[in-house]
Amino acid sequence: MAVPAPEESVGTARASDARLLLCIAIGQTIGWGTLFSTFALFGAPMEAELGWSRAAINAGLTLAMLVSGFAAVPIGQHVDRHGGRSMLAWGGWLGAALLLAWSFADSLAAYWATWAAMGLAQAAALWGPAMAVVVTSARDPSRTITGITFITGFTGTIFVPLGAVLIEAFGWRHALLVLAALQVIPGLLALWLLPRPSPRPAFAPRSGFSLREAIRRPAFLGLAGCFAAHAFIGIGLGAHAIPLLRERGLPEASVLLIVALHGPFQVAARLALFALGRRVTMRGVGLLATLLTPVGMLVLALAPPELAWLVLFALCWAVADGLMTIVRAAGVAEILGREGYGAITGALSVATVVPRTAAPVLIALIWESAGGYGPVPWLLMALAGLGAASFALAARAR
Repeated sequence: MAVPAPEESVGTARASDARLLLCIAIGQTIGWGTLFSTFALFGAPMEAELGWSRAAINAGLTLAMLVSGFAAVPIGQHVDRHGGRSMLAWGGWLGAALLLAWSFADSLAAYWATWAAMGLAQAAALWGPAMAVVVTSARDPSRTITGITFITGFTGTIFVPLGAVLIEAFGWRHALLVLAALQVIPGLLALWLLPRPSPRPAFAPRSGFSLREAIRRPAFLGLAGCFAAHAFIGIGLGAHAIPLLRERGLPEASVLLIVALHGPFQVAARLALFALGRRVTMRGVGLLATLLTPVGMLVLALAPPELAWLVLFALCWAVADGLMTIVRAAGVAEILGREGYGAITGALSVATVVPRTAAPVLIALIWESAGGYGPVPWLLMALAGLGAASFALAARAR
């Protein structure tokens, strides 16, 4: 039997990683685009047709985030034991079916039930299982994950305009039918291109593995604190950045520019990290990201209402946010190891459920009680500092 030359083996491994990168990147771009990013576009037309309140419509997304967070652990455990290929496929197709069901919604009860089930589809089809596949299958997981996030950074750029055009052209119900058809594609890609799992995946937990013991480790607690703080900041700014910047008295064009810069700055940071390859560690990347976050929040707190200063805030926050997306996947494997990766990342997702769901409401309450957003950047800076300290604790742990 011929033994492949080293160059051939390396070439095959690189081709396998490239196939994995493209399959996961395309699937995640479509999945996040159809199951999450376009949600806000449907509020106004649904409100106009059905007469539901905006709070009632947005409660659907809140339900999905709660269900997704708490489903992450059992789904992660299943992926550890059986691989993520079938989970990504069936989760993607469940998402397509639920988009179809949403298009027929005519009562709040049915709408909320659809979005509660959508939380299961998101947990099965989106980030956690996809990263578990990469961590267990890729020759160079960190570089592959970085490449994936570079492509998925364009999700909003693609799907927000696409969703708006579909709603304008066909109405919100028929737009959902088109999105449902697109959402079939990730499942097909998963079954077609992803490798079949071995009878016992390489990094499946040993019989003595205990998730309860794993989550008591100082490194896990540090990462949980860091990711929880980052989730609060990210979701809170996503919900309130535009009115906060408007309150500073900036022209509307400047407000929109600062918000729009987030995506390109994220992508630039991920491209730089991809170019650096193995010359950096995820510990180092995480430390940089967690230090940039409080700096960005301090700039937001102290900056005068001038475009240059607020662009600096956008740069610090976007770079930190873009890098943390990679750290949440590859950094967990580097710091906590690959054994039981799905279950551990699921448990870390649970730690972010309350911050993600509470952030928009809590910031709104602060705005009401303070008569403005003045205290909010200081709160975000304090949380960012706690997140940086928590990550430093995790990075030092062995």
